[in-house]
Amino acid sequence: MRLQFMLSEIWTGLRRNLSIAVSVMLVTTVSLYLLGLGLLLQREVDTLKGFWYDRIQVSIFMCGEDSAEPNCAGRTVTDEQRTALKDQLDQMKPLVKNVYFESEQQAYDRFQEQFRNSPLASNIRVGDIPQSYRVQLSDPTKYDVVVSAFQGAPGVGRVQDQQKTLDKLFTVMNGVTVASLGLAFIMIICAVLLMATTIRQAAFTRRRETGIMKLVGASNLTIRLPFVMEIVLATLVGVGAAVGLLYATIHYLTGYVARELPDVAIVGAGDVWVIAPTLAAIMLIIAIVTSWATLRRYLRV
Repeated sequence: MRLQFMLSEIWTGLRRNLSIAVSVMLVTTVSLYLLGLGLLLQREVDTLKGFWYDRIQVSIFMCGEDSAEPNCAGRTVTDEQRTALKDQLDQMKPLVKNVYFESEQQAYDRFQEQFRNSPLASNIRVGDIPQSYRVQLSDPTKYDVVVSAFQGAPGVGRVQDQQKTLDKLFTVMNGVTVASLGLAFIMIICAVLLMATTIRQAAFTRRRETGIMKLVGASNLTIRLPFVMEIVLATLVGVGAAVGLLYATIHYLTGYVARELPDVAIVGAGDVWVIAPTLAAIMLIIAIVTSWATLRRYLRV
C-alpha cells in the first residue's frame, strides 16, 4: 500500500466532508472534556478525603450565657466543669491526639477570618459562638466514642462532629461527578452515532472510487483504511482540544484556589496528564471500532 496514495485518499475524504469531520472533532472534545472533569472530580474527592479526614476535629461546645441548648438550662459552664472535661479528655489518650481550647473571643476572631468576604461576618458578635474544646483524634473513624462520652455532660451544650459535615460535602461532590460522567456518556453515544453517519456518507459519496479500486485488485484493508483514518484524525484533534481545555481549566482553578484558599488541597495540572492517555485510548478505540463496524455493514467491497 503506497503511503502517498493513502494520504491522498485521507485528504480527499476530509476535504469532501469537512463540516462533518469538524462536528466529530467538536463532539469528541465536549465528550472527553466532560469525562475528564468527572474523572478529575473523583480524584479531587479522594484528595480532599485524605486531606480533611486527617484534620477532623470534634468540637465540644460549652454552655454560655445565651446558650439555648436543653442541657445548659440557662447556666454557664463553671471552671470546675471545664477542668473536669479537660481531665476526661486527657484520660482518653491515645485516641485523643490533641486538645485545643478556644475561647469565645478566639472563636469570634476565627469566624471573622474565615468569612471575611461574607455578609455573615457582620451578623456575629463575641459570645454567639461559645467556648469549646476542639479535639483532634488519632483515628477519625472513632469520633462516635468522643461524641457519646461528652454529649449531655455537665457544662456541655452540644458536641459537633466535622465528619458529618464533610460527608455531606463529599456526597454532593460525588453527585456532581456522577452527573458529569452521565453527560459524558450521553455525548460519547452522540459521537458514536455521528462517526457512523460520517462513515456512511463518505462510503456513499465515494462508492464509485471504491468499486474501481476493488476491480483493480485492491484489498479490503486498502479500501477501508482511509475511511477509518479520517475518523481517527478528527478524533485525535478532538482529544487534543479536550486535554487542552482540561489543562487550562485546572491550571486556572489551581491558581485561584492557591490564592483564595491556600489550605485546601486540590488536583493539579499534573493530574490532567495522568488521565490524558486513558481519555485518548477510550476515544480512539471507540473511533476505530465504530468505523470498522460501520464499514463492514455499509461498504460492500
